[in-house]
Amino acid sequence: MAIGRVYYSSDFRKAYRALPKRLQNIIDRKDALFRTDPFSPSLRTHKLHGPLQGLWSFSINREYRVLFEFVKDGALFLDVGTHRIYQ
Repeated sequence: MAIGRVYYSSDFRKAYRALPKRLQNIIDRKDALFRTDPFSPSLRTHKLHGPLQGLWSFSINREYRVLFEFVKDGALFLDVGTHRIYQ
């Protein structure tokens, strides 16, 4: 299942720009993988529960995650960061 389009919220863009270039490069590679297979095992994509019910997350590395939601024609990336993005 490929993703049609990926949109980026202003919060995502701001958080992305604040990260080191090395991490941005990893995020770019994971973004490309997400577009072709959003449920690739290496992304560890999962639904969130509780106050974030309806949202999803996938892993960039052991520490960083992308918070997103599926939308009609693709996905909207809401934020990127450590587990603090869940709060």
